Amino acid sequence: MFGPVVCFIEYDDIDDAVRIPNDTCYGLAVSLWTDDVNHAHRVAARIRAGTVTVNCFGEGDLTTPFGGFGQSGFGGRDKSIYAHDQYCELKTTWLKLG
Repeated sequence: MFGPVVCFIEYDDIDDAVRIPNDTCYGLAVSLWTDDVNHAHRVAARIRAGTVTVNCFGEGDLTTPFGGFGQSGFGGRDKSIYAHDQYCELKTTWLKLG
């Protein structure tokens, strides 16, 4: 299946709520719903997904990186300045002149 999927899953505590999305081979996007912004930041930092939205769903814009973790990822990010990284290999060359 390729497309948006919504899952509503009950959880016992915050550790369980973080374990559920992290216990999958996918990790494109996760949405959190809360009225506590501090709580949202703490939980979002623990979730392994390319995009975490809070009280909404969206993909950002061209200035924000887009890509997923696990089988939802490909090792790079589309959009934003980070998209260039997947097409480049950096090299440093030092020369002593004189």
